[in-house]
Amino acid sequence: MALPSSYRPRPGEIPTNPGVYRFRDEHKRVIYVGKAKNLRSRLNSYFANPDSLMPRTRAMVHTAASVEWTVVGSELEAIQLEYTWIKEYAPRFNIMFRDDKSYPYLAVTMSEKFPRVQVMRGDKRKGTKYFGPFYPAKAIRETVDTLLRVFPVRTCSVGVFNRAQRTGRPCLLGYIDKCSAPCVGRISPEDHKALAGEFCAFMGGEADRFIRALDKKMAAAVAELDYEAAARYRDDIAALKRVFERNAVVLSEDTDADIFALVEDELEAAVQVFHVRGGRIRGQRGWVVEKVEDATRADLAEHLLQQVYGDGEDPDRIPPQVLVPVEPENREELEQWLRGLRGRKVELRVPRRGDKAALLDTVRQNAEQALALHKSRRAGDITTRSAALQELQEALDLPVALLRIECYDISHVQGTNVVASMVVVEDGLPKKADYRRFSITGEAARDDTSAMYDVISRRFRHYLADKTAQPAGGPEPDTAEPAAPAETAQSAGAENPDTAGPAEPLADTTTEAPRTKFAYPPNLVVVDGGPPQVAAASRALADLGITDVFVVGLAKRLEEVWLPDDDFPVILPRASHGLYLLQRIRDEAHRFAISYHRQKRGKSMTESILDGVPGLGPAKRKALLKHFGSARKLKAAGVEDLLQVPGVGPALAASIKRHLAPDGAAEPPAPVLNMATGEIVDS
Repeated sequence: MALPSSYRPRPGEIPTNPGVYRFRDEHKRVIYVGKAKNLRSRLNSYFANPDSLMPRTRAMVHTAASVEWTVVGSELEAIQLEYTWIKEYAPRFNIMFRDDKSYPYLAVTMSEKFPRVQVMRGDKRKGTKYFGPFYPAKAIRETVDTLLRVFPVRTCSVGVFNRAQRTGRPCLLGYIDKCSAPCVGRISPEDHKALAGEFCAFMGGEADRFIRALDKKMAAAVAELDYEAAARYRDDIAALKRVFERNAVVLSEDTDADIFALVEDELEAAVQVFHVRGGRIRGQRGWVVEKVEDATRADLAEHLLQQVYGDGEDPDRIPPQVLVPVEPENREELEQWLRGLRGRKVELRVPRRGDKAALLDTVRQNAEQALALHKSRRAGDITTRSAALQELQEALDLPVALLRIECYDISHVQGTNVVASMVVVEDGLPKKADYRRFSITGEAARDDTSAMYDVISRRFRHYLADKTAQPAGGPEPDTAEPAAPAETAQSAGAENPDTAGPAEPLADTTTEAPRTKFAYPPNLVVVDGGPPQVAAASRALADLGITDVFVVGLAKRLEEVWLPDDDFPVILPRASHGLYLLQRIRDEAHRFAISYHRQKRGKSMTESILDGVPGLGPAKRKALLKHFGSARKLKAAGVEDLLQVPGVGPALAASIKRHLAPDGAAEPPAPVLNMATGEIVDS
């Protein structure tokens, strides 16, 4: 840990303007992002008397090794830049609101040629409209099934849709009139997209318009004595009304609002939100967050609104009213920011009395229950993980806490298609965003120890290269940070604490993002194997001059833990939490390596009748098979038919025809065959 005095900026160097600041650790990782009306006043509060700070803030300033700041023109710009950096860097000492569960959303993929309605979880995708979240998932599936009667939008997967296109026959939903069957041309792409737009309009709160239109159609059918059509319209109206009968009216029918409630203790905070549309509760969502920074309730409310609404991908999901339990200090700037995202006025306020205050109290009760349930579920898990890491550190006699562990495994079949995997565990939990996989060729693939040496060398060469590329006395160059033309970026580096870095403009936001880097180094490297693999990994680190990363191996036969240069293994008790943690990491690395090996082996063992055609690459080969549907039709096609495929010219068409002809210059290979299974892939 660094002393705050070692990187404290010199007096007078910090401007008094509003701005955003970042603390970085010794590896140049951003560990905290904050904003201030007066940068000098805020930053001096961290360095004046570090020992008097709250525990988490004190831990942050001692973990940091440098601080840098960016001056902006207003508090609104500070809000925007702070949110951008928190989203980009995910600093460990910032409050990050994450869902306490993965809620299902109703999604409509409006960016596709034939939009699809589906229930989705996880990250949101660009060009897709989302409604919800809904809980439980069964409720939204019942809603979709009901609405397909009136809005028969496509719901099938890509594979089912493509198969229907090839065969010319729709799926079951097409036969029972719950899909307009765009796959077989029953409806044009334009009309189908318009139908999907009507589906979105209904889910967006325009139900009355569609119900009135169906009422008129039913009356007209009755007037014409077309009672069958009138009965269908009657059932459609009942179906639409049934969707909204599931949700009770809690506020006036013209009310669209998100109502947030916040409950906290010394360590954690729980947030619940009710999404009210048309006076009805249309969705509920919750977060539980660890309070890694010292923040007031007003600060928590501000961070919450930034992270919930900040992506700006779907402005329609921001309602005209946002009700919060406590008013943020910069309410006017937040309203202005939300108005910029929505394109219309947004009112941010605290309800004091009436129905909205009563509903806020109901949301608060849900937050209290969520926090109590979270604590009861997480207590045992946190205790077990902490005990496992502590036990492992003591058993291996390591001087540092095991904050990050990386495990490596080699996978191959008799020396062919050699691959390796790297999985990462932080604080006892997998961090899948940092997983890596390696393809090993040449001399390195001759045996497991050579492969392990190669993988460890490659992984840590990347780390050393990234570390060397960083400037010694200033901030790491940021190639994708948004900034107004008047902004400047300054820093006080860890290696030159007496001199502030020179002012430099932030890069233009259109600059291409840097390549994905390997993350910071682990405290412990675990290899799947015994002394040979451990020796190879240790030798690779020694050859690179890395001495602060420890290596162990876990042998499968007796689950012994091997250390470098030790003649005897460390034997952990069978009931040891530390051994169980190592086994889970090793098994995850094995799973990740096997999946990549199978993928690579499958590609190498699949042959095509188009292999060997001069000038025919993978993209055109895929386009040909997609156009004709099968290898048999492709063989029967003439040159004129081949010219209909995009990207195929006369010369290439003639070359393909000669290659496929029985008496041509080239003997065609066997039909498309998967050599691993013996299955004929195409016929």
